[in-house]
Parts: sequence; C-alpha cells; structure tokens
Amino acid sequence: MDMTPKQIVKYLDDYIIGQQEAKKTIAIALRNRYRRMQLSQELQEEIMPKNILMIGSTGVGKTEIARRMAKMMNLPFIKVEASKYTEVGYVGREVESMVKDLAHESYNLVTKEYEQNMQKPIDDEVTRKIVEILVPPLPESASENAKESFIKTYNMMEKKVVSGEIDDKKITIELPKKTHVEIVDSNLPMDMSAISDSINNMLGKMGKEKIQKEVTIKEAKKLLRNIASDTILDKEALQNEAINRCENGGIIFLDEIDKIATGSNNKNSDPSKEGVQRDLLPIVEGSSVHTKYGQVKTDHVLFIAAGAFHVSKPSDLLPELQGRFPLRVELDPLDEDALYKILTNTKNSLLRQYEALLGVEGVTLEFEDEAVRAFANLSVSANEKAEDIGARRLHTVIEKVLDEISFNADEHSGETIVVTKELVEKKLKDIATNEDSARYIL
Repeated sequence: MDMTPKQIVKYLDDYIIGQQEAKKTIAIALRNRYRRMQLSQELQEEIMPKNILMIGSTGVGKTEIARRMAKMMNLPFIKVEASKYTEVGYVGREVESMVKDLAHESYNLVTKEYEQNMQKPIDDEVTRKIVEILVPPLPESASENAKESFIKTYNMMEKKVVSGEIDDKKITIELPKKTHVEIVDSNLPMDMSAISDSINNMLGKMGKEKIQKEVTIKEAKKLLRNIASDTILDKEALQNEAINRCENGGIIFLDEIDKIATGSNNKNSDPSKEGVQRDLLPIVEGSSVHTKYGQVKTDHVLFIAAGAFHVSKPSDLLPELQGRFPLRVELDPLDEDALYKILTNTKNSLLRQYEALLGVEGVTLEFEDEAVRAFANLSVSANEKAEDIGARRLHTVIEKVLDEISFNADEHSGETIVVTKELVEKKLKDIATNEDSARYIL
C-alpha cells in the first residue's frame, strides 16, 4: 500500500470530519508499514510496530476510521471487540482466535488477488473444458482431412463460447460430489484445530467422486470456474503468501478495550477481564499462533485499540499492556458545526443515503440548509440531555423526522418533498426540550 501520510489523511477526510490528530497518527503508522518493508531483512526484524490507543466517546469516529482503513488498504485487516473474549477456563472466545481470523482474512485477500491476476488462464481453462464437451476430441487414428475439419469446428465453437452466443445451450458437465464440508472455527484450541483439518482433508479425498449435471453453458462457466481456479492456483504458495502478509502487514483493530480494564476503584470488576489482558499481552508483545494456514508470528502485527473509557481509564489496564500501546490519541467530542459538516461534507452522507432510498420510490427528497442546521442543533441538545452518543444521534433524529414520509413514500411517487426547518422543529422540538422524552425517544 504505497500511499503517503498526506494521501491517507485526504482519503479519510472524505468520510470523517475533524479528528486530524487521530488521522495523522494512523497515517504515519500505516506509512511506516510500507517503509519497513523497503529495508534490509536484518533491520526489518528490529523495527517493531508502534501500536495505537484511541480514546474518545462513542460516535466520534473511532470505528469509522477503522472501517475506512479496511476499504482503503490492500492489507489483512480485522476489527474485533475486546469484550467478546474471555480467559481460558471461561465461556467465550479465546484471545488467540483473533490471530486465526486475521490469517483467514489474509488468505481470502491473497486468493482474490491471485484469481484476478490469473483471470485469463482460468477463463481459458473453463472455455477449453466446455468446448471439449461440445466438440469431443478425435481419436489419434483420424485422417488428416478429419483433423483439419475438427480444428475448424473447434475454433468456431470456441469463438461462440467466448462471445456468449450459445450461452443458452445445455450441456452435461462433471462436478465433484459435495462431500467436502469445510470446518472453519477460529475458536478451536490447537489440538482440535488439527483434528478439524484432518476431517477436512478426509472429506476432501472423498469428494473426488464425480456427478453429472445438465446445465446451460452460462451456468457451466460459473460452476467450472471454481474447479479451474483450484487446478491452476498453487494452494501452498497461497498459504505461504497469506502468512507473510499476515505477519508483516496485518492490522488488528481492537475495539472496546476499556471494557476489559479493571481499576482498583472498579467494585464490579470481573475476574476474567484481567485474565483477558494477560492472554492478550503475549499476542501484542509477539508470539506464535497456530492457524490452519500455518504458524503466524505476531511480532510485527499492528494493533490499534480503541475505547470510550467513561467508567475506566487507560491506566486501569495492566502496566505491561499499556506499554505495548505507546502512541495515544484522544478524539475530540463532536460539536454542532462538526455534526453539520458530517451531514453535508462527507461522501455518501446520511442525507444522500435517504435521498437515494426514497428515490427508489420515485420521490425527490430535498433538505433546506436551515433544516440540516436544525438536525445538528437538536442532535447536540439530545446528546447533552441524554447519553452522548456522538454522530450516531443523527441517525435517530433524521429517522424520527422522516419516518412518516418514508412510510407513505409510495403515495408520493413523482413528487418533490422539501424538508424544512419548520418540519424538523415540529417533529422534534417538544421531544428535545423535554429531558425525559429526549432520554427515552431520541
């Protein structure tokens, strides 16, 4: 991923308003991944990733930054919630399963890339199989005239298959019998993972039996594509590349890390929380985790943790774990101006989404600027009176205003509906000014 820090921030600016410090820190961390890979092997081993801890209230953009990073980067990326994990001995997911999930994501990413690069050979193999069904090969004892005639017929049929001219014609193809059931469970312990791999291999061998199926050529192209892909792609090379990408480019976004913090003042502390931190520590520090694709070393995996830290604080985490997140960035709470910009300056903003949704019904939805200002103002007001849920409050407020319009959209096909400041205030003013109503309705 060869993007400069400025380019990364510019990309994130299209979707996330403000939070420049967080964007800058993330951009530098991502660029350092690229820089490290350009160095000598000896120096690469020495340079450890600078893990990041993002602190900020819910709805200020922590998860959105992670979501946009995943779309932007061609690197293995997973987002997990720390609250899902428990230490060994408690019911729940083991911490190591996040590395197994990352390896699985890496394998899918590499496979997709290889398939795109090998598009032509795969297409050629599919075409060859279909043409051989339509024009069976001649015996070796065939005369020269017959061979010449066969080549002409073969070439003509090949053109028709490639162009899609005979896509509706039915043919009988051979497919492997579906006895292979893939068992994928990243939560299985190491010995059980080995057993599941053995079962998968056994079922895979049983699946060598063939069944015949009559389908159109168009369907045959789809069905034979997977078989051709398995034949052409080198599974071992894919796994090796997947492990390499996972170890050197993998990013784990660990959300809700504040939920596993246990401070001395936290009376309702769960004994398993500290256990999760202890289990998480060796993975963040660097250890080997067994996955179905091979051993994954986590030394150079980048961890980005995020939490609101309303009840607890970062110092409530184990000191060793705190030390593994040297870069800390605090995200700013969202004011009225920021919420207004979220509605107007971001790509595919909430307002554009509603316009597109009602456009399906033939309704043209328009928002006056004053109405958008009112959305932002009332959202801030509701956040102050009830829980502060940041930009997520916009969803609640806009939905409350548009629910009737959306419900009766089929009756207004071909019409233009303008959302005014008066409409917004009529729908929300009473609710927003009443603290109890705001708490329960907005």
